[in-house]
Amino acid sequence: MKSAFLVSAIVGLVSAHASDLSSIPFKTITGKDTSLADYKGKVVLVVNTASKCGLTKQYEALEGLQKKYADKGFTVIAFPCNDFGKQEPGTAEEIQTFCKTTYSVSFPLMEKIHVKGPDRHPLYTALTGEGGAFPGEVKWNFGKFLIGKDGKALARFEPKQTPDSAEVTSAIEKALAP
Repeated sequence: MKSAFLVSAIVGLVSAHASDLSSIPFKTITGKDTSLADYKGKVVLVVNTASKCGLTKQYEALEGLQKKYADKGFTVIAFPCNDFGKQEPGTAEEIQTFCKTTYSVSFPLMEKIHVKGPDRHPLYTALTGEGGAFPGEVKWNFGKFLIGKDGKALARFEPKQTPDSAEVTSAIEKALAP
């Protein structure tokens, strides 16, 4: 009985987060507590990233989006993830160094998390879990979720869909519109 109640409570919390993701805590790559509430009023592209993936070159397009739209109220937030082919084995320091030296990344990097499985981070449970904004497992590195100024999930883009594709940039521009 207790476990059924607990599961129901967790599903309720995740469902609540699916509509407003702002209160779900996570940490920056340097260990500072944060959440999407710190980005209130901004359009955010949440991306699970990896340094040793065939799609890693998407960092370049992500940085291009950051530079193009940052002054309009947009940011990319990267969540390094080692869930797919162990393609993000690095430490926080190694990930930061790689991103800065290889791609001149200026957008925020977060602590390495799990985006699938039993240890999936609550943000990704709210995005992809049963009752989430876009149910269905993240398929690989560089899955993208567009979050509106109000903290609600607006769109999901699969890993092979490049950040600079017409679909992604159009969705960002629509979300940034007054």
